[in-house]
Amino acid sequence: MIIEIRRYTLHAGKREQFIRFFETVNRKALRDAGMLVFGPMRDLEDPDKVHWMRAFPNLTEREQIKELFYDGPVWAEEVEPFVMPLIAHYEASVVETTEGFEGFGATPDL
Repeated sequence: MIIEIRRYTLHAGKREQFIRFFETVNRKALRDAGMLVFGPMRDLEDPDKVHWMRAFPNLTEREQIKELFYDGPVWAEEVEPFVMPLIAHYEASVVETTEGFEGFGATPDL
């Protein structure tokens, strides 16, 4: 399994606005595109940071799913115009699980 660990630094005071949007619009859009999504999660040490993860079966499917999502109307019309102005900086690490990894499961409420 391929997992992206995403860390966002938001503009001051924008974290709860970002989280509300993520929970009501973005998480469903990402899942509808075929990604497993875990989060968002509040950073306990920095009030302007949010973490979340998304998972894919393999690198090939990751590229295909991301391409369809980011080239599609949901990203361009609903997500990008709202979330990008809230984000000051973001980082992502792409990792691959080891053979014995059992994962988080596909619980839709995570």
